[in-house]
Amino acid sequence: MLIRLKVWAGIIALVTGSSVFAQRIVYSEPERDDNRRINFEIIGKFGSNYLIYKNVRNRDYIGVYDNEMKQIGKEEQDYVPNDRLINIDFFPYTDFTYVIYQYQKKNVVYCMGVKIDGLGKKITEPQQLDSSHIGFSANNKIYSAISSEDKSKILIFKINSKNKQNYIVTTVLYDDKLNLQKRSVINIAMEDRNDYLDEINVDNDGDLVFTKYSRASNDNIVSAALVIKQAQADVLAVRELILDKNLLDEIHIKVDNFNKRYFLTSFYYKQRRGNVDGFYFFVWDKTSSQTIIENTLVFSDEIRKEAKGDANTKAAFNDYFIRNIIIKKDGGFIIGSESFYTTSRYNAWNRYDYMYGSPFISPYDYYYYSPYYSSLWGRSNYFRNNNQSVRSHADNVVVLSFTKEGKLEWSNVISKDQYDDDGDFRVSYNLMNTGGQLHFLFNQQEKRALLLNDYAVAPDGQINRNPTLKNLDKGYEFMPKYGKQVSSKQVIIPCIYRNYICFAKIEYNQ
Repeated sequence: MLIRLKVWAGIIALVTGSSVFAQRIVYSEPERDDNRRINFEIIGKFGSNYLIYKNVRNRDYIGVYDNEMKQIGKEEQDYVPNDRLINIDFFPYTDFTYVIYQYQKKNVVYCMGVKIDGLGKKITEPQQLDSSHIGFSANNKIYSAISSEDKSKILIFKINSKNKQNYIVTTVLYDDKLNLQKRSVINIAMEDRNDYLDEINVDNDGDLVFTKYSRASNDNIVSAALVIKQAQADVLAVRELILDKNLLDEIHIKVDNFNKRYFLTSFYYKQRRGNVDGFYFFVWDKTSSQTIIENTLVFSDEIRKEAKGDANTKAAFNDYFIRNIIIKKDGGFIIGSESFYTTSRYNAWNRYDYMYGSPFISPYDYYYYSPYYSSLWGRSNYFRNNNQSVRSHADNVVVLSFTKEGKLEWSNVISKDQYDDDGDFRVSYNLMNTGGQLHFLFNQQEKRALLLNDYAVAPDGQINRNPTLKNLDKGYEFMPKYGKQVSSKQVIIPCIYRNYICFAKIEYNQ
């Protein structure tokens, strides 16, 4: 994927530590072609260098930046078939990166892998990971690539849905040297036209986990199951969720590799298209093959009052979406959710129209995993329909911490009020986990300028607003939610500067 919507959240214990603050910000210089139409991805840090991929006018290259964000290299990725490229992903390690890309030649889509070094230079020849014969021109992804948390496993998969009653799922598992571990082809019966498959995860053992669920009239989830495929197996293990007439919103899965558990959560409702009542929790233990937690937590009136903003108390969470799940080392977990909605003079906001449906897109014979957009321009156009004026809003963030048994430890609210009339790329936030604190970085309007704010959440739930970040130069508009944490104390965030795209590195020092 090119620009990742999902915010980085490491699985790390939150331990008490001294407060940290943003020591400084340094900016890259935008190049002539770095306008809003570029595709980009922040790859990561390698030694003292930072790599950023860019696609401009069918040219693929990697910019190499030093510690001051000055570009010291620009390496053309000439192995990429520019005119036939469908998608490209990056999997960074300590001193190299795997590039997984797919392209079409005639009626065949090839999924390839290549290794590049810390200067963006190719150090292996492209390796074919899989291929698919298709009868159409593929504009969207056929393959998706994901990695385990420890990066010891890379999974390539595709889902063929030509037969709507029987999906064919092909998975190809590789180790961290791109050695083939297992290739499987599995049939999944889709009994109902409202059956869907949700996001696929891979754990450090190479086991796959995802959910299969059914929606009623294309809105609330009425039934769901956890589906597990062990790394070397060709069969699926299915565990039905007990919903007790509760209806779910959208299911999120987080792999707890340290405790060998799978954590599932969702907002839930007691009636169809009703108000959000609270969280549904499900935790599956891999070692014992047993359910550890399966219950619900009802939001208290106190939490609702803090979260509601302009909504009434009963409807306080109706505009909220789960953004982050952080698993603590002791098996507890933290959930961050954000109020997000749009307003227009023509159409009323409808959560169900905006969100529901499978995350797989199927213009032809395949579902393509991952709803990520590939350019800022495309994302901006998403909100423009017949020149109607649509405003995107991102308001309060609710942070809740739970014990490993699912009991609420503490809750707190970060108050904010954001809007954007030109898309949604300047609203929402970036989460940075420094181990001792969680930093929420987001824009706020101050004296007709967007300023980047930093709110830190301590292990006990206390929230502190850090002083205004140093070196916030005028004219730079941050896009926090597309940033990426590249080390324990550094994050790179893309910016708009005079209609060009550049990148800001924020360093935290104790």
